[in-house]
Amino acid sequence: MTALAPSVRRRLDATDIARAGVFAAVIAVLGLPGAFAIFGAVPITAQTLGVMLAGAILGPAVGALSVTAVLALVAAGLPLLAGGRGGIGVFFGPTGGYLLGWLLGVVVIGLIVHAAGRRPVWWRTFLGALAGGVLVVYAVGIPVQALVLRIGLGEAALSSLVFLPGDLLKVVATTLIVGTLVRGYPRAFRRQWRTRPTTAA
Repeated sequence: MTALAPSVRRRLDATDIARAGVFAAVIAVLGLPGAFAIFGAVPITAQTLGVMLAGAILGPAVGALSVTAVLALVAAGLPLLAGGRGGIGVFFGPTGGYLLGWLLGVVVIGLIVHAAGRRPVWWRTFLGALAGGVLVVYAVGIPVQALVLRIGLGEAALSSLVFLPGDLLKVVATTLIVGTLVRGYPRAFRRQWRTRPTTAA
């Protein structure tokens, strides 16, 4: 029975799906304030904060489900991205790589924050949000931006530095929010660190 416990914990149920839906809505709502773009390239939005929170709170599997839901709805034409953007075309524009980076990034965040099923602590939350929410997203987004805009990787990377201060603020915000939830509402992290049985009952 003990050997089966991890797979049971990873099995998605109706509550997991509902939670993924809630965070998909959070990511969409964070795009309502809109965004502003520099030189017509990648817009600055608050939606990456939602991605960071999804990975840190829901874990890699359910977090990825929430981001997948957002991207699927965007591809279907719903204007869920900042500035009311939507449609399959956005995936072929300068932002396309960053959107795909969300999906990989949320998995990395969840894996780091909930490493080995442990309770989130501030340093793993910070590291996960930084690695998955910033480094991974940039690593996927910058090459696509360079390709679409027909500029060099170095130029694309340099232009992305203007977004770094805002993204670091999102990392700090994620760390504070997750820490507050761990202390005040641990049920938000459903099944992420369930105590493992010590005997094979």
